Amino acid sequence: MLDTFTISLGIQTMVYRYLIPTLFVWLWSTGFIGAKYGLPYAEPFTLLLIRMLLTLSVLAGLAWWLNVRWPDWRGAGHLAVTGLLVHGCYLGGVYYAILGGMPSGVVSLIVGLQPVVTGVAAVAILREGIGVRQWAGLLLGLVGVSLVVVEKMVLSTDTLGGFPLWTLAWAALALFGISLGTVYQKRHGTHVELVPGTIIQYAAASMFFALGAFAWETRAVEWHLQLQLSMAWLVLGVSIGAILLLMWLIRRGAANRVASLFYLVPPVTALEAFWAFDERLGVLAMAGGVVSIIGVALVVAPPKDV
Repeated sequence: MLDTFTISLGIQTMVYRYLIPTLFVWLWSTGFIGAKYGLPYAEPFTLLLIRMLLTLSVLAGLAWWLNVRWPDWRGAGHLAVTGLLVHGCYLGGVYYAILGGMPSGVVSLIVGLQPVVTGVAAVAILREGIGVRQWAGLLLGLVGVSLVVVEKMVLSTDTLGGFPLWTLAWAALALFGISLGTVYQKRHGTHVELVPGTIIQYAAASMFFALGAFAWETRAVEWHLQLQLSMAWLVLGVSIGAILLLMWLIRRGAANRVASLFYLVPPVTALEAFWAFDERLGVLAMAGGVVSIIGVALVVAPPKDV
């Protein structure tokens, strides 16, 4: 019979390997739904700045209650760089690419390259070994994401239309921001407590959003109930819940394995959009979700004992 230690170890392994990544994917995917609810009432950088400031107020209270240890100036500098990349560049790039007229499906496809870019960066910068199975999983996940995007763009009633080329720069900024930020966090930010580390990251992103809001936007906000509800979820569920889980996952796992989880976000978001906005979910989208799950399984599964 199994002893208590073996059972406890098995439960912990299941939580670390499956439950926490699943919770992270779900929370992260809801960020797109919350943004869609909130963006009609505020411009992108203005919305993001308010979101960051509200999140910082919550985290500051949590840091005081936990009596956390703050990093030194060098560590804080590394965390600030991560914040600019993971939060500032990624969120700002996605929001402004869409605002400029780039279809959301095209933005999703570009940002969907993130696991591949992260995998390449992890090999070049962190010297992480990626086997044939992991590369196959990354590429398979990309195929799955592409199927979801094709379903959204080609088989739906939406038309692509034209969009200015400068929006490609914003989409590229989002892609490389989240990819390089994941690798940079793995290399420089894994020895700092999660709460103070996240506070520093958000503070850096807030300055980025403030510069953008005051330089390009009117900063007008219509405090509709829909905006208030979406903001509450974006702060508590995504900016606190999902991001703390992401930093924890990066700390415990290889960067390319964590990045592969982002392949699951488009299919999960499609399901949520179907429920929230009655957006059609076709056969290709469902097939893409299955393919993405298989790709992630190939990346995160532990190697077999020889």
